[in-house]
Amino acid sequence: MNQGEQTPKAREQVEKTAKQVKEQAAPPENVQERPATSLSEILGRAEKAYAAYMEAQKEVTTAYRVSELEAEKTYKDTEQQARNACNASIKQAFKGRDEVIEKAMKARDEAKAQAEMAYRAAMEQTEKAYKDKELTAHSAFDEDVSSAMKTCETTIAQAWKKRGEIIEQAWNIYNKAAG
Repeated sequence: MNQGEQTPKAREQVEKTAKQVKEQAAPPENVQERPATSLSEILGRAEKAYAAYMEAQKEVTTAYRVSELEAEKTYKDTEQQARNACNASIKQAFKGRDEVIEKAMKARDEAKAQAEMAYRAAMEQTEKAYKDKELTAHSAFDEDVSSAMKTCETTIAQAWKKRGEIIEQAWNIYNKAAG
């Protein structure tokens, strides 16, 4: 994690620690600069500076760790928000799909009912047309049979009449010849 990614709180803590290290490493302002005269004094100052450096390094490490934890928390929060938004979108998509399917089923059922009604009406109309034609056919048949019977009777009556005339004529001829 670089410094640009640190949270403001962590950056502030790092700057504070760096300032403390500078203050501890620098000699006090009211003390005059005097050359170090003994090795033990130089070693003592070096040990103090090193201890201050180590303390500052611990604080910097702690600040970076805090920054890392905050970044991790921010990531987890963002991840959870993304998952929540995704789940909400999926739920909405399911709802939209279900609504469209329900409307389609309703439209299908209505169209099916209308088609069935139209089919029934067409079948009724077809049955009526069939019955009308059947009646017409029966009527025509009856008329044709009646006409044929009349023609037959007329023809038979005419033939009987003609037969009678021929027989009468034949008897008349026979009677004239015989008698």
